[in-house]
Amino acid sequence: MALANKIVAPRDRKVRILATLGPASSGVEMIRALMIAGADAFRLNMSHGDHAVHAANIAAIRGLEKELGRPTTILADLQGPKLRVGQFANPPVMLEKGQTFILDSNPEPGDSTRVHLPHPEILAGMERGARLLIDDGKLVLRAIACHTGHVVTVVEVGGAISDRKGVNLPDVVIPLAALTDKDRRDLAFALDHHVDWIALSFVQRPEDVAEARTLIKGRAGVLAKLEKPQALARLEEVLEIADACMVARGDLGVELPPEAVPPAQKRIVATARAMGKPVIVATQMLESMITSPSPTRAEVSDVATAVYDGADAVMLSAETAAGAWPVEAVEIMDRIAQSVESDPTYHARVQFTETKADATTADALAEAAGDVTRTVGADAIICFTGTGSTARRVSRERPTVPILVLTPKLDAARRMGLLWGSHAVHTRDIGSFEEMIAKGKRMALRHGMGKAGSKLLMMAGVPFGTPGSTNVLHVATLTGEELKGYRGSSDS
Repeated sequence: MALANKIVAPRDRKVRILATLGPASSGVEMIRALMIAGADAFRLNMSHGDHAVHAANIAAIRGLEKELGRPTTILADLQGPKLRVGQFANPPVMLEKGQTFILDSNPEPGDSTRVHLPHPEILAGMERGARLLIDDGKLVLRAIACHTGHVVTVVEVGGAISDRKGVNLPDVVIPLAALTDKDRRDLAFALDHHVDWIALSFVQRPEDVAEARTLIKGRAGVLAKLEKPQALARLEEVLEIADACMVARGDLGVELPPEAVPPAQKRIVATARAMGKPVIVATQMLESMITSPSPTRAEVSDVATAVYDGADAVMLSAETAAGAWPVEAVEIMDRIAQSVESDPTYHARVQFTETKADATTADALAEAAGDVTRTVGADAIICFTGTGSTARRVSRERPTVPILVLTPKLDAARRMGLLWGSHAVHTRDIGSFEEMIAKGKRMALRHGMGKAGSKLLMMAGVPFGTPGSTNVLHVATLTGEELKGYRGSSDS
């Protein structure tokens, strides 16, 4: 049944907001408050919380989805492999710059000369000269000799090291699968509960994404988290296989020099946009709001930069999951985005990225839609779609008007919550050209995307109901009387 219990106006901004759920933001009332504040999609961090907690939050979101009549996106973020050193006999241990330090396969507690590294893949794949970053890069070791079962390193940046601190390896591709046993259990849970997107951590190569796609079998979109230099080296290949991506600046900021992260972010956003893949900018966007009711000016500028670059979505992590001001964080992010998008230079800036159309009818029409909209002064673009591909093509062009996505597929409508400029409506399919025009007009009026005299640009495929057949571009004019005789959810 279509979601039409209550008509909710489209957002007054085109960039989407993804909010992470956690101890500070679980439960129906809090999730409702986040949705009203501006959250378009919700992230379940599978690194924290058990399946019962996540199931309760999924149920809450789906209940609110029906109450508010807005298809809502749920993203399950898999943990991925966590590389850590073993334990020490008397932690913490101080490592001095210039000393040698061994990581080995011996499970005995470590000391100031050695420690267990419970990851044989690292020991097998380590190369002389490669760096090992310990505890989010606070300590830096460099491999000087690689042997069977152990690696000898020299300490380049010393400090205290203690039990089970994390290890990052920015210089080598580790022969380690992106999906652990825990990830596979979490993936099965997420798919059983019909989440809309799966975020894949520890992506190093296209094959990591391909493995996940094979397991998911089209039941959810596949989002590649870009947090490792190895993935950046093969960015286009990774994005070719993924449905979307995330600039995961946490681990990326550990494995890259700090000054390299902003150019990497801009490259990822531009490449994803050019390839027509939704892109999310994430991590520490409003970090100070974990404890403060207002962000720093630098954080506001950071969010604004992502919006100016044309990112599809911006994400809140601990700000909403564990912070003291989750609703306020969403409200402020919403205000920042609206302020940027009201800048007279905004639409010119988001066009800096060139998005070349593929040699297909659908791409040609999507590219033309923006020009036609500006020429005739249309108020909205209406996409009739079964899979969402038409909407993604139109969104890639970053038109100046909202995109109303009408689809008979609820899963397609739900996935649109990460797509720039789109407002998805789950509704019955159309069967004729005349029905397309009439329904498009009614839906535009119902969702506040036009009034008497407004022009609408409609896109669809003939024959109707055939995926990938977008071949119609039609301009229609509203009389303002189209809703007479239609009440409530009669279009659903």
